[in-house]
Amino acid sequence: MSILILQLPARSRLNADLAVAEPTSSAAQATKEYAYVLSADGQTVSRQGRCALSMVPRADTVVAVLAPTDISWHRLTVPKAPAARLRAALASMLEDAMLTDPEDMHLALAPAAKTGQPAWIAACDLTWLTSQLMLLEKAKLRVDRVAPAVWPDEPATGYFHEVHEAGSGAAPDRGLEIVLTWSTLDGVASWPLTGGLSRALVPEALPPQTRFFATPQVASPAERWLGQAVTVQTQSEHLLQANRSLWNLLQFDLTPNSKGFNAVSDRWRQFLSPQWRPVRVGMAALVVAQVVGLNLWAWQQERQLKLKKAEMTTILKQAHPQVQVILDPAVQMQRETEALRAIAGQPGDNDLEGLMSLVASAWPNETPSTNLQYDGTSLTLAPPPAWGPSDIDQFRSKLSATGAQVEVAEGRLTVRRGSRS
Repeated sequence: MSILILQLPARSRLNADLAVAEPTSSAAQATKEYAYVLSADGQTVSRQGRCALSMVPRADTVVAVLAPTDISWHRLTVPKAPAARLRAALASMLEDAMLTDPEDMHLALAPAAKTGQPAWIAACDLTWLTSQLMLLEKAKLRVDRVAPAVWPDEPATGYFHEVHEAGSGAAPDRGLEIVLTWSTLDGVASWPLTGGLSRALVPEALPPQTRFFATPQVASPAERWLGQAVTVQTQSEHLLQANRSLWNLLQFDLTPNSKGFNAVSDRWRQFLSPQWRPVRVGMAALVVAQVVGLNLWAWQQERQLKLKKAEMTTILKQAHPQVQVILDPAVQMQRETEALRAIAGQPGDNDLEGLMSLVASAWPNETPSTNLQYDGTSLTLAPPPAWGPSDIDQFRSKLSATGAQVEVAEGRLTVRRGSRS
């Protein structure tokens, strides 16, 4: 199942000169380039690049990644509130901790957050994020998940990356600012390398297994600032790493409203995801086992049928050696047996003598029947005038126990032997 991971451009921030604010017109947004990674399994890169949304390749799943500077992190105890009011409860708890009105922010709970226990809350500008999702939707890119580029986690991680000042575009030689994003279990913070705040982020005694990454463009200045080597991480590698997180910021008002075909499509894509691979393998193994079992059962039944037919053929040859060509042993055996019976003068099951004897075994002695008719296979006679429906049912049940058939039509009884296979 193919996965498209898009890096959403960092939210525009005005500098001292309002005239250099980044243009936000529809034309400018349509031509803006987005970094992307296309992966077949979420682990390796199949295709990567930067282009306008109209040129982005299509995939089964679309994941949008937010820049580290666009999310603020807050830790609080998850309140006990109904699902419909949980967002409002979180906003009221964050009112004093945020500089912006919480109603203007989009909030998202950490994966597997439980009521009454501390959990991380991710917050970002609601209007900006909604506009980004609308741009992707307009470009026929239905976002399935929004993930943070960096989140509170361990081991401690320092990520050096660049941002471009508003109005500078993507030019690498001007407007470039290096930012350090420091992530631990205690939270995430981003500060530019210029100044002393970024120095305060990194403790002198580094936690065990601390990692430092840097984009290729800022790796050299990052090493000079840090005083040690850093691991160069391309943007594609960083996007794949973000995709592997469990976070999904599409919560509350931004939860995808899947209905109809979209619901079926979402379930199918979920079934094709790597997480469901054991289920798919198990179902495939079950189907294969069923098919193999049915084929073995059919082969066994066919083999037994051939053995029985061979036995019947042997018996027919032994009992009637004059039969040279054998097509249906059962039918030919019955035909030859009937012929021998007729030659010997023995009555058959459907002969007149046999049918009369059969009727006599269930017929009352005091009421003989008259007007008998025999057509060679069945015997028709009239029931006694005193018989009612219960008497006829009793007569039929007695003969049915011997394998005979009794039919009632126009006040007459027709008796015949059941056909023998």
